[in-house]
Amino acid sequence: MAWLLLFGAGLMEIVWTLGLKYTEGFTRLLPTAITVGAMAVSMTLLGLAVKTLPIGTAYAVWTGIGTVGAAIGGIILFGEPATALRLACMALIVAGVVGLKLIPTV
Repeated sequence: MAWLLLFGAGLMEIVWTLGLKYTEGFTRLLPTAITVGAMAVSMTLLGLAVKTLPIGTAYAVWTGIGTVGAAIGGIILFGEPATALRLACMALIVAGVVGLKLIPTV
């Protein structure tokens, strides 16, 4: 269950990270409300996940999901470059997240 909470926290991190672009410096009300709400949900789910998962593992997985998700979102939504090196770096992050998930925590 903790891993599902952590995955949800990572998805919400993607939402709030991409949402920052739409807030235009927190000057647009609806995008700002969605972004701040996603931040709150993300942190709450992360907090619940770390009740049973090691903090180092949970934080690394949370940021990994957010980093790769935001990078992919930037490519899709904002036309950011999808260079081979950038994609390879994202693959390394995914490999690290998968590795952390597979390593026994206790």
